Amino acid sequence: MKIRATMGGGFAGLARQVELDTACIAGGRDLEALLHRVDFFGAPPPCAVGADLPRWEITVEDGGRCKSVVLADDGSLGATEWQGLLAHLRGAV
Repeated sequence: MKIRATMGGGFAGLARQVELDTACIAGGRDLEALLHRVDFFGAPPPCAVGADLPRWEITVEDGGRCKSVVLADDGSLGATEWQGLLAHLRGAV
């Protein structure tokens, strides 16, 4: 799987981007499993409203499938698997 994630927004308006290929990184299978647990290609993530919230745009390509989602990084995701995905991406940026 190929993953491209861009974090932007917030008060500072800074943008950071990361690109990962799960076949080429340590822990790639764990990241793929996490994407399956959040049902990345199925269920939409929860949405939050707020112009100053940090946001992640995450695009995942897996074979012939490609999907992008936008997540607000406002803490509202709590202990969900989506928060686990963001934690992983924050560590890769």
